[in-house]
Amino acid sequence: MFKGHPKGLIAAALSNMGERFGYYIMNAVLTLFLCSKFGLSDNSAAIIYSFFYCGIYILSLVGGAIADRTQNYKGTIQKGLLTMALGYILLAIPITATDTNTSWLLPLTCFALLLIAFGNGLFKGNLQAIVGQMYDNYEAEEAKKGEEALKKAKEKRDSGFQIFYVFINVGGLIAPFVAPLIRSWWLKVNGFIYNAKLPALCHDQLNGTLEGTKLQNYNELAAQSVIDAGTTFDASAYLEVFNQGVHFSFIASVIAMLISLTIFLATRKGLPSPIKKVTNETVTYTPEEKAAMATEIKQRMYALFAVLGIVIFFWFSFHQNGASFSLFARDFMDTSSVAPEFLQAINPFFVIVLTPIIMAFFSILAKRGKVISTPRKIGIGMGLAALAYIFLSIFSYVMGYPSAHEFLAWPEAQQEASRAGVWVFFVTYFFLTVAELFISPLGLSFVSKVAPKHMLGLCQGLWLGATAVGNAFLFLGSMMYNTIPLWVCWLVFVIICLVSMGVMLGMVKWLERVAK
Repeated sequence: MFKGHPKGLIAAALSNMGERFGYYIMNAVLTLFLCSKFGLSDNSAAIIYSFFYCGIYILSLVGGAIADRTQNYKGTIQKGLLTMALGYILLAIPITATDTNTSWLLPLTCFALLLIAFGNGLFKGNLQAIVGQMYDNYEAEEAKKGEEALKKAKEKRDSGFQIFYVFINVGGLIAPFVAPLIRSWWLKVNGFIYNAKLPALCHDQLNGTLEGTKLQNYNELAAQSVIDAGTTFDASAYLEVFNQGVHFSFIASVIAMLISLTIFLATRKGLPSPIKKVTNETVTYTPEEKAAMATEIKQRMYALFAVLGIVIFFWFSFHQNGASFSLFARDFMDTSSVAPEFLQAINPFFVIVLTPIIMAFFSILAKRGKVISTPRKIGIGMGLAALAYIFLSIFSYVMGYPSAHEFLAWPEAQQEASRAGVWVFFVTYFFLTVAELFISPLGLSFVSKVAPKHMLGLCQGLWLGATAVGNAFLFLGSMMYNTIPLWVCWLVFVIICLVSMGVMLGMVKWLERVAK
């Protein structure tokens, strides 16, 4: 798997794996945590989540620009890890939200998220730029051996970024289990039993807004959520213990940042520095050569922005996993034996399992002379994402699911009878993960191919910036989830993905020419 790849690939991947582990601990619970801690509505929590997720990627533009200007990629990465660690430290402080402190505690929580987003912006794109530089250096060395060696070296770039991506998801596979396990343990220590639906009902009870069917549901669930049957359920105490458990899990995120930093510092000497300037060498170009180079750079940037325009819609659809998908798992799925956050591990599990299979598939095609270009793979990926939402839409239609707001007003017994099995997410994430493997790591590879050499960090930041734009609209999924029948909500994403696929495939030949 690692044969024929630059030696620094594993070191960079391990550094990224530690950071991603810490990040995914927090990401798996963020939307649900904001609801349970502050009593926010699904829509309000989704808006904060959307802006946070947008900030992570849009600030990569800032991080890329800083590294490009200072030529200090490694120092920028180190500062990013330390900034993220500070943000997680703030999140780990178990302060109970009350009517008197929410006015400053919620902004403090948002500030901690901003620190994490800014640190991620300093870290993420610049580490990817270093990986891209590894393959630039590798191809330059192989070019000295002849055209055939150079051709084989170029074929390694896509698979190299896929390997890099697998390491990200090793951290992502383990992380979703951390917060729920700590939270459930802490609840048990304090005499409670975990129930995903209780926090929202507890807030309504404390606000005096529970009535009718919801009040009946609260009483039933409260009676089931104390270990000692003779104990009176206390909504305020349940919320405090519930949220303390999540706070404690953020300590693991701090540790993960420090481990990632340690790995990076131990291996940084073996990692390349992008755009090393050649000294004592002056090259003079004719006006015609300058014009030709300017035209080529424009074509490359046009191609890059064309692809970025497509992937905006992919990330808007894919990153519903932390927004409407989390809410769907909480509200519509049978989570009596598994916490909703655990389901976040399905995606990284599939990434790890399916990446070698997809790499082998592409390798077999390449040996037969049927290489699928990176732009074409991205177009196919959008079609695969559409299949995930087609399945969800059909399933929701057959089950007769209304909007989530209407569903939660049903009696608890009726909700229980209509719950979906976790297998629904396994099918959904299978298609979404294959789509992700066709788009995300290969998109990074495409950026590294077309980016002008003096703009590597910035162009990786642009890729992440496109992701940010998609993430900025994630809350729309949660709004539709609560206001329209679920099958219609998922159908909107089907249309978005299919239209994007058509546009991408229509540009394939032009993009293939530019990327040569």
